[in-house]
Amino acid sequence: QVQLVESGGGLVQAGGSLSLSCAASGLAFNNYAMGWFRQAPGKEREFVAAINWSGNNGRSADSVKGRFTISRDNAKNTVRLQMNSLKPEDTAVYYCAADRGGRQPVWITLRDYYYWGQGTQVTVSS
Repeated sequence: QVQLVESGGGLVQAGGSLSLSCAASGLAFNNYAMGWFRQAPGKEREFVAAINWSGNNGRSADSVKGRFTISRDNAKNTVRLQMNSLKPEDTAVYYCAADRGGRQPVWITLRDYYYWGQGTQVTVSS
């Protein structure tokens, strides 16, 4: 049974930093691309960042470029999202996701991800 468990969310002031972590179990982690998505109240879930199976190729949304960094540790089955210079518009529930495996390229759309975590709330106050 595949499980993705996010942690590290919370309340932070604008300009601050948070680090989200996602612990994966029940899958051969180094075969899967991993992604972070977010969903703000009343809005659709959107792509934030993704990283390929080996960790040497990543992509991020224009809205977070230069502020957020995705990384992974295949030895620990974890993927991390370091968020700096946070803005109130970054407030959302953040979800970790895994694709269907097979060491595919990095995906940026929801439909390419198969396994999802429960999400962690990030709130940025102004």
